[in-house]
Amino acid sequence: MEADIQTNFTYLGKTFNTLNINDSSTAFSDCNSDRSGEFSSTSATSRQMLTSCATVNSDDMIEQLVSDLDSSCVDDQKLAAMELRLLAKNKPENRIKIAQAGAIKPLISLILSPDLQLQEYGVTAILNLSLCDENKELIASAGAIKPLVKALRIGNSTAKENAACALLRLSQVEENKVAIGRSGAVEMLVNLLETGNLRGKKDASTALYSLCSVKENKIRAVEAGIMKPLVELMADFGSNMVDKSGFVLSLLVSVAEARVAVVEEGGIPVLVEIVEVGSQRQKEIAAAILLKLCEDSSVYRTMVAREGAIPPLIALSQSGTSRAKQKAETLVELLRRPRSGNTASRTSDVSD
Repeated sequence: MEADIQTNFTYLGKTFNTLNINDSSTAFSDCNSDRSGEFSSTSATSRQMLTSCATVNSDDMIEQLVSDLDSSCVDDQKLAAMELRLLAKNKPENRIKIAQAGAIKPLISLILSPDLQLQEYGVTAILNLSLCDENKELIASAGAIKPLVKALRIGNSTAKENAACALLRLSQVEENKVAIGRSGAVEMLVNLLETGNLRGKKDASTALYSLCSVKENKIRAVEAGIMKPLVELMADFGSNMVDKSGFVLSLLVSVAEARVAVVEEGGIPVLVEIVEVGSQRQKEIAAAILLKLCEDSSVYRTMVAREGAIPPLIALSQSGTSRAKQKAETLVELLRRPRSGNTASRTSDVSD
């Protein structure tokens, strides 16, 4: 638990003044470029050569590497994709040069390769190219979304993680969010959130946060079973995922389907516990979610009160951040309202 109350805090490299559950995806998190253990199968000499290549004038090299992507030799394709991946990572101006040289379509073709290593290199090169805003629409319009979703489904762990990051980048173009959601990405990201390693869970939560600013993607995520892993991760203070899961949940609970699902998955006791023993940031997120659950539902207010939420909420209203105090005070007032005379069912008592 934090010793000092902070009105400003840093989260994933971003500074926040208050929690806004409607913040854009860029305020939530960014996936970093190509964070996997790079080229573990290559020699130290090869890695040194590739790093050196990435720091010199690379125009001619880029043209040759793009040409090699269409080689009939898989090893040549792998080497070309590997070098383009590194060029795009270490020298931002190369991202535009590589795209202009025609690399996007052949790299997308590599993502569809049955060779999982070649698929990984294609995914990661596309991720690194997508770090350039000018390339995002080009990558999406070239047909990258469905191949990236395929990599999420059948790729190795690195391909899955980097595909999640690439889809996050593409989703930062607002028009892409619906197309990504309709491609099956949400379901695959929910699966990665549930079954991936820690990095995979972080990448999945980040991408889901971005995609779920669109209502139909929120509903897709709920139907895909997102509430179970979110609640489990929030309940596990050792998961290093309490905050990230809370941010995603705070976005989802704007729709009735999500409010019903989080209650059914046992989310209320978890949220009350966070208000009681979490960090100041976690308490603020949990209070905001509980308030959203309780605003239009006397049934949920009764459930929250029975979990013993009022004492920790009163404490939060006296010692939390300014936004947490306001949320806690409002929620305490709701929980103290007489609850007789309104016994609507769980589902009918909740509205958008």
